[in-house]
Parts: sequence; structure tokens; C-alpha cells
Amino acid sequence: MQLSFLRPLYDRPGPWCSVYLDASRDTQDSRPGVDLRWRALKGDLLNQGADAATVDAVERVVRGHDPLPGDYGIAVFAARGRPALTEYLSAPPLRDLASWSELPHTMPLLAQRGEQVAWVRVLADRTGADAVAVSAGGVPRKAHVKGREDFQLRRVNPGGWSQSRYQRAAMEAWHHNAGDTVAATVELAEKVGAEVLVVAGDVRATGMIAAQLPERWQDMVVRTDAGSRAGGADPMRMDDVTVQTIAEVADQRISTALDRFGMQEDVGAGLDAVVSALRRNQVDTMLLVDDPSSTEQLWIGPEPTHIATDPAQLSAMSVPDPHRVRADAALVRALVGTHAELAVLGPDEAPDLTDGVGAVLRYVDAATPGRGHDVPGT
Repeated sequence: MQLSFLRPLYDRPGPWCSVYLDASRDTQDSRPGVDLRWRALKGDLLNQGADAATVDAVERVVRGHDPLPGDYGIAVFAARGRPALTEYLSAPPLRDLASWSELPHTMPLLAQRGEQVAWVRVLADRTGADAVAVSAGGVPRKAHVKGREDFQLRRVNPGGWSQSRYQRAAMEAWHHNAGDTVAATVELAEKVGAEVLVVAGDVRATGMIAAQLPERWQDMVVRTDAGSRAGGADPMRMDDVTVQTIAEVADQRISTALDRFGMQEDVGAGLDAVVSALRRNQVDTMLLVDDPSSTEQLWIGPEPTHIATDPAQLSAMSVPDPHRVRADAALVRALVGTHAELAVLGPDEAPDLTDGVGAVLRYVDAATPGRGHDVPGT
């Protein structure tokens, strides 16, 4: 999971208000329900010592955000009287939560967000296509393609000397229209950094589109005859194929990270080793078992790499006045600051992971704790 979207949270000092709220408004009395839930969280923040200006900044977001249909949630982070980041949650949070702390409490957001896969879906027929793309950050883009050729799009049987000419004209028209769709698809895919291209709809059209895609996108294509551009067509099958494909890519990404970690022969295993590696900018991807009940804490200084299990380690680095914070909050800040990635795991995905945390390392040297073998590929 790329964490660059969290960077605005670490560009300013804390302390931070972090709020997770069920903002669903799908019933007639939902507005009072949201107000009541927010009032309870507001009281929690003030009791924890949050300043009124920052609480008011969160309240403006909660009351003023554009509502979504159905069940959903929002996560809001604010400091020093200003909101810094607001994220919509595709489902309500497991529980409403308000935190006032030195660092933003981002772990519930990351656990619920999960692996984000950028994708493009093309619904095509022989006249053109409708395409939608979504970036890893959830930003949508759309394109409507009307092919250049709109004459003689069916292979007819007129008979006589002209039959082959009509057949050839139809095939050329389909090919040109598929080329226009490919150009729009590639443009969208490059803009969002797509990892999946779902090409749906007319079988002949999807085949031509897949065949004309540049080589670098060929391995990402999933073809399906689900879906139709005809009015009133049911999109459910096409949606199911898209969701399943994205989930498979996300699962594969987690599996790859676990495999790479397993090849390290216990290098980068456990909290002490991971904290040490983060201090030295060694972490490529951190594996973390999500544990909302965890009370583990770490010590930090002003910089993302100022992180330690013991304040004496930071004192030895001439870091003044270390602060004690939630371990997961400190780990995430260090990942963002060192441009590393995160893989959030369930308890059953890595039951033997020491301390519930490990790291795939960028490099190994003589100072790496637990070093026994070089990391493959370094």
C-alpha cells in the first residue's frame, strides 16, 4: 500500500484530532443520528484536551461534507485549527472514534482502506466504448469513445460482386473504432497508473481492443463478455468481474510481500528489528498485523526516522525531548517519511509474525540486526 496520500498529515506539527464517524444518511432521521454521534465524539475530544479551534475545524467538515448515498463513513484529521485530510470510507467504521494525540491516528483508516489497486474498465461495442478509471487514491476519471467509423458496422450479405467489399469495410470499421478505444484506454491507464484493465462487452470488440493494446498493458488485460452498452443493461455481472479482478491483484500483492519477507531468513522480523531498519531507511515494505486493541508504544523525535523502543536510543542521536506515542502511529509516520509501503495483514495471514510486524528490506549490511543472509536481489 502506497502511503503518499498521508503526507499532508506530517507536513505540520501536532497534536492531532483524528475522527472516524459513521456518516450514513440513508434513513429519514439520519441527520439527527449523525449529529448525535458527532456530539459524543466532540465531547471525547474536549475531555482529552483538544483545543476548541481544532475541534471546530473537524465539526465544519463533519457537518459540511457532501453526503453519499447508503452506508459510509468519514475520517477527518485536523491540527492547529485547520483540517489537513478528509477521507470517505466505503463502509461505516467498526466503531466511531475520536483521538487527540501527538501523531494522527491513521491505522483504522489504513486497515479499512486496504490495498488500493488502480484500474481501468472499458465497456465496448463495435461503435466505441465507455471507459472509467480509478487511481489508487480513489480518484475517478471517465472517457467516452465514439469511433471514427459509423458506416457499415455489420457484416451483411448483399450478394453479388460487392459482398467481399462490404465484409472488408465492416472489418476495417471495427478495427479503426477499436484503435480509437485503445488510445483512450491507454491514456486513462497511464494517468492513474493502472494495474488492471478490464475490457467488457461485445466479444468481437473486446478481442480487437485487447489485440491492439501496447505490449506493456497486455498482461494486465482481463476480457469478459459481461456488460452491454445497450440501454437498460444490467451492470451487475460486469461489476462482479471488476471487483473480483481487483481483489485478486490486491491479494497477489500481499502474497508477494510475504514471500519476499520469508526469503530474508528472519532479517527484519519483530518490532526491534523493524524500528532499527526504519531509523536507517532500510524498509521497502512493512508487514503489520492489524490489532486495534494494541497498547504498544514507541518513542519519537521531530523527524520520521526519529523512532525507537527506548528513549535512550534517541538521546544517543542527540534528539531532544522524545515523546511516547502509539506504536502504529509512529511506524506509519516513519514509512511515509522514508517512502516505504505498508501491507496490512489479518491475524490469520501471518500467525507467526514476531510482534505482529516485519519488514522487507531495501538492503542488508553488517549492522542489520539478525543478519544471517543477504536479502535476495540486493
